[in-house]
Amino acid sequence: MADRHPGITHLLRYFEYAHLPEPLQAVSKPCGDLAQQLVDALPDGPELTAGLRKLLEAKDCFVRAALDTLKET
Repeated sequence: MADRHPGITHLLRYFEYAHLPEPLQAVSKPCGDLAQQLVDALPDGPELTAGLRKLLEAKDCFVRAALDTLKET
């Protein structure tokens, strides 16, 4: 990752999920995996950065939805 734009590596850290409880990891992991696959497949640029930002926003929504479900049980 040392050869990637700092904006890309900065965003990737928000896709880490090991610190989350197991039920939330199950929701967050697919987004983190997808983010990594896209970074591996695409060149740095504004569209990759924007796409990662939007994926991060979606991941946060999914995790919050799962968190709400956990609170209900």
